[in-house]
Amino acid sequence: MLEKKQHSYEKVILVGVVTQHQDEEKLQEYMDELEFLAFTAGATTDRRFTQKLTQPDSKTFVGSGKAQEIKEYIKENEIGTVIFDDELSPSQLKNLEKEMEVKILDRTNLILDIFAQRAQTSYARTQVELAQYQYLLPRLSKMWSHLDKQKGGIGMRGPGETEIETDRRIIRDRITLLKDKLKTIDKQMATQRNNRGKVVRVALVGYTNVGKSTLMNALSKSDVFAENKLFATLDTTVRKTVIGNLPFLLTDTVGFIRKLPTQLVESFKSTLDEVREADLLIHVVDISHHSFEDHIESVNQILMEINAHQKPMIMVFNKIDDFNYEKKDEDDLTPGSSRNISLDEWKKTWMAKSKFPTVFISALTKENFPEMKKLIYDEVMKIHISRFPYNDFLFEYFENDEEEAQNDESQ
Repeated sequence: MLEKKQHSYEKVILVGVVTQHQDEEKLQEYMDELEFLAFTAGATTDRRFTQKLTQPDSKTFVGSGKAQEIKEYIKENEIGTVIFDDELSPSQLKNLEKEMEVKILDRTNLILDIFAQRAQTSYARTQVELAQYQYLLPRLSKMWSHLDKQKGGIGMRGPGETEIETDRRIIRDRITLLKDKLKTIDKQMATQRNNRGKVVRVALVGYTNVGKSTLMNALSKSDVFAENKLFATLDTTVRKTVIGNLPFLLTDTVGFIRKLPTQLVESFKSTLDEVREADLLIHVVDISHHSFEDHIESVNQILMEINAHQKPMIMVFNKIDDFNYEKKDEDDLTPGSSRNISLDEWKKTWMAKSKFPTVFISALTKENFPEMKKLIYDEVMKIHISRFPYNDFLFEYFENDEEEAQNDESQ
């Protein structure tokens, strides 16, 4: 069954460049991520092309020789789509389509397409549609003119399928209507947030595919959609959660990513408002990913951009069950062997010395959940006490509740 599905995937090639601002190691990380993005969108990567340049070529992103090499490979292997790792300018897109005579996508368009697939609610679909139109507007001229006989596929969902003859005025009018629609929904969502009263609000933040939704399900005993693909969750989900006997609201938000399109940051403003207005952030990190430090930096950068970087935060390093560490002495010439790091060893690493409260867990196996719950409880309680200093109600955390701990381990 899986083999049949694989054949239905589009066959694509990926293109990236090594520049003075992006070395070869960094490019390979981005290309790995781009390949995962392509897979999430419904494509299988046939080959990668990379080139060293001082800066991307202003006409075709890559040099003329490399462009010719890619063109020949496309014809020989019947490739229908080429995906570039960075955002292409309107002129680059036009020149590449003319030169290669196939569908050309960039990283931004690919991410927008994934969002178009994943958006479930009317609100999320409106946000994505606005971002797509904002991306499309400067690229309208002769866009995808060679695809008259093609239907569907990656990058062809929503705006773009029938926009060849649509003039800029109609698109601008549509953008205005979508913005007005979002403003109305924004007011409704702001009212909803206000109606939640003074209950402490906690938001899960982190890079895409780090396990936020799995953690949300485990903590709130809900059934938020979770999948091992990028941007599995787009729609903001809020659940009432209780630890010990202390209630709070837990929010699952859209995952962040490096090179996040500016159109999405703008159109998903209200989604990010859930982060801005949270009392406590739980920054979830995939410790098993080799670039997790970059992911932390990317998330912190976006939090700074939306003015949420000074909020109280808990660092949750997830997926410790997936982490394998290969270690051997310098003089040892025998092959190294993989082993899992113990919880005690994790607590001795530099990550445990963060300025924020830190815990190491597995959301999938619920390893070390009691310690994480106690940490969340303590941080939420601090906020609750500051908000209700004269509250006579005594909250207790059942630290020695063996039954709860056993349930966590068994589920």
